[in-house]
Amino acid sequence: MKLELKRTIFTDRTTIGDLSIDGVFFCNTLEDKDRKLEAGGRKIPERTAIPRGEYEVDITFSNRFKKYLPELKNVPQFTGVRIHPGNTENDTEGCILPGDRVDDYSIMNSRVTFNDLFDILEAAKTRGEKIILTVA
Repeated sequence: MKLELKRTIFTDRTTIGDLSIDGVFFCNTLEDKDRKLEAGGRKIPERTAIPRGEYEVDITFSNRFKKYLPELKNVPQFTGVRIHPGNTENDTEGCILPGDRVDDYSIMNSRVTFNDLFDILEAAKTRGEKIILTVA
């Protein structure tokens, strides 16, 4: 399964994007500010979006959230990057929040959108598919 996160809006605090699954738009996303780490930008802990690149996604148990969540593997300068519900940059520390874009600083319907996405990812994993996320 191929996921693509195309970042579209860059603000002083957030990054808004479009998440597609196998080439079909699925939802909007909200991340921390894009500091262009892949081009030598400086990471500010808990306030920086992950670098652009390609990441394997696995479903693993999160000790922080006490449940299974999608985890991005081998993200440079980061550990424990997840896809999980949330509404503002205060809900993400480098993680990706799915939902419906409301404005440049918040996202809504995140829990419902996340649950739908999780079901799709879990089914792919059950079928033995490799899940790859490209962040562009």
